[in-house]
Amino acid sequence: MFVESVVRWGSWSALLLWVGVATGGTPASSSPWPCPPRCSCHQERLEANCSSQHLSSVPEGFPRDTRLLDLSRNRLKTLARRGFLGLSQLRQLDLSANVLSMIEVEAFQGLPGLQTLLLGGNRLKILPVGAFSGLPGLRLLDLSRNEILVFLDHTFRELGGLRRLEAGENDLVFVSPRAFSGLAGLAELELDRCNLTSVPTEALSQLQGLWRLRFRRLSLSALPNDSFRGLGRLRELSLSQCPRLSALAPNSLLGLNLTSLTVARCNLTAVPYAAVRHLVYLRHLDLSHNPIAVVRAHLLGDLLRLQELHLVGAGLLRVEPGAFRGLARFRLLNVSANRLSTLEEAAFHAVGSLETLRLDGNPLACDCRLLWVVRRRLRLDFDGRPPACHTPVRAQGRGFRGLSEAELPGLFTCRPARILNRKPQEARVEEGHTALFSCRADGDPAPAISWLTPQLAPLSPTGRVRVLPDGSLEVRYAQVQDSGTYLCVAANAAGNQSFSVGLHVRGFSSSSSSSSFSSSSRNRSSAFFSEGWAPPSGNPAPANGSAQGAGPFPFDGKTLVIAVTMGSLSFLSSVVICFVFMFFWSRSKGQLKHTATIDFVPRPAGGASRQGGDRFETGRFTMKLI
Repeated sequence: MFVESVVRWGSWSALLLWVGVATGGTPASSSPWPCPPRCSCHQERLEANCSSQHLSSVPEGFPRDTRLLDLSRNRLKTLARRGFLGLSQLRQLDLSANVLSMIEVEAFQGLPGLQTLLLGGNRLKILPVGAFSGLPGLRLLDLSRNEILVFLDHTFRELGGLRRLEAGENDLVFVSPRAFSGLAGLAELELDRCNLTSVPTEALSQLQGLWRLRFRRLSLSALPNDSFRGLGRLRELSLSQCPRLSALAPNSLLGLNLTSLTVARCNLTAVPYAAVRHLVYLRHLDLSHNPIAVVRAHLLGDLLRLQELHLVGAGLLRVEPGAFRGLARFRLLNVSANRLSTLEEAAFHAVGSLETLRLDGNPLACDCRLLWVVRRRLRLDFDGRPPACHTPVRAQGRGFRGLSEAELPGLFTCRPARILNRKPQEARVEEGHTALFSCRADGDPAPAISWLTPQLAPLSPTGRVRVLPDGSLEVRYAQVQDSGTYLCVAANAAGNQSFSVGLHVRGFSSSSSSSSFSSSSRNRSSAFFSEGWAPPSGNPAPANGSAQGAGPFPFDGKTLVIAVTMGSLSFLSSVVICFVFMFFWSRSKGQLKHTATIDFVPRPAGGASRQGGDRFETGRFTMKLI
C-alpha cells in the first residue's frame, strides 16, 4: 500500500510539472524571465513596459515571446532599420509621446504578427515609402498628433490588413491620389485638425472597403459634387467643426449609402435637403450647432428610415407643420438649446412612434400647441431634462412633469385667429399701376397671414404680386390677367378665418394713340389703395364710356407748373451763359473800334449783264457799332 501510494504521488507530481511548463508557468528551479534594464516585464501577461524611462534608443534583450511592448513617453528620435528583429510574437507596440522625427525604411521588418502600432504625439513630418513594410497583420495604425505635411503615393501599400487609420491633428496640406493604394481592407479613417481645404476625393476612391470616415476641424468651405465617389460601402460620415463649411452641393453625397451623417458645428444656414434626399438608408442625422433657423415642411419625406434627428444649439426659430411628414420610424428628436416657442403635433407623421424628445433650453410658450407633449409627459423620454414653460407668466419656469391634470385646461389654451377689418375692399386700377390690400388679424398665438390667388395658389413674399411683412398684399405693375378675387387667410393652432378682396385691372384701348399711351405710362407709379379706384389727379373720368371728343388732359396742374418752371430756368440759364461767354471773349480782344467802313460794288440796274468796256464805280458806307 505504501509503495503504491508513493508511485501515485510521483505520477501526479510529474503531471503537474508538465502542465506548468506547457502553460507558461515557471518551475521553482527555472531562471526568471529576462528583461532589459530600466524596464519591467510581466511574464504572465507577456508584457514589457519601458514607458517614461528617458530612453534615447530602443533597448535590446527583450524576451522573444513578448506580446506587448510599451516604449511611450521616452526620448526616441529615430527608428533604425530592422530595429525590432527577434520579436516575431509582438502584437502591440506603443511608441507614442516620443520625439520621433525619422522612421527608416523597413524599421518594423520582422514583426509579422504586429496588430497595433501607436505613433501618436511625435514629430514626424514625412513618412518614407516602405516605412511600414513587413507588417502584413497590422490592424490599427495611429499617426495622430504629429507634424505630417503630406501623404505620398504608396505610403501604406504594404498594409493590406489595416482596418483603422488615425491621422488627425497633423499639418496635412496634401494627400497624393495614390496615398491610400493597397488599403483595400481599411474600414475606419479619421482626419482631424488638418490644413486640408478640399476633400481628397481621388485618394479616398482607393478605399473601396471604407465603412466609417471622420473629418473634423478642417478648412473646408464647400462640399462639391461627387466628393466621395467610389465609397459605396461607407456607412458613417462625420463632418464636424468646419466653421467655413457653408454649403453642400446637391450631388456631394451621391453614390453613398449612409446610415449615419453628422455635419455639426459648421456654417450651414439651412437643412441640406437636396444633398441628403437620396440617402434612403439614413437612420441618424446630426446638424447641431449650425445657424439653421427653420425646418421646412415636407422636405425630409424621402428619408424613409430616419430615426434620429439632432439639431442642438442651432438657433432654431420654427419647425413647420409637416416637417417630419412621411417619417414613420422617427423615434428621437433633439432640438434643445434653441429659440423655439412651440413644436406642433402636426410636424410629425405620427407622434405614437416618438420615444425621446429634447425640448429643454427653449423659450416655450405653454399654450394649446404644446398640449400634446404635456399629455404624453409620462410616456415620453426627456433624457432627464424635461422642458419648462417660458410663457405665460403664471407658468414661467414650471417643468412639464410637475403640471397636474387639473391645471392643463387653464394653461394650455389658444384663441382662434380673427381678421380685424372685414370692410369690403375693391380696387379698380389701370394697367401698370399698383394696388394694395390690407389684412390684419389677432389671436393667441399670433396668427400667420397668407394670401391665395384667384386660382387658389399661395403667394410668396417675393415677386411682382407679393405678401408684405405686415400681411398686406401688393400687386405691382398690375396686368389685366391679375384681375380676380384674392383670399386672405389668417390661421393659428386654434382655427383660421378668411377674407376676400377684389381687383379689377383696366387695360389700354387698342384705338388709343401712341402719344396717349406714352403720357399715361409716365404716370404708372401712382398709388392705389383698397378703399376703391383712385384715378390720377387731374384726370376726371369721362361722363360715358364713349371714346369720342377730346380725351382727358394727360397732365395735371402741378405737373404743368413744374414742367414750365424747369423749362424757363433751363432757357434763362443758357442765355446768361452765352452773354457771359461773349463778354469775356470781347474783353480778351482788347479795344474795339466803334465804326467800320465797308466798300462795295453796286449791281447794274435791271439785272442786265455787264458788257465789254462798261465800268462801275465802287460805293462805300460806314457802320457804327453801339
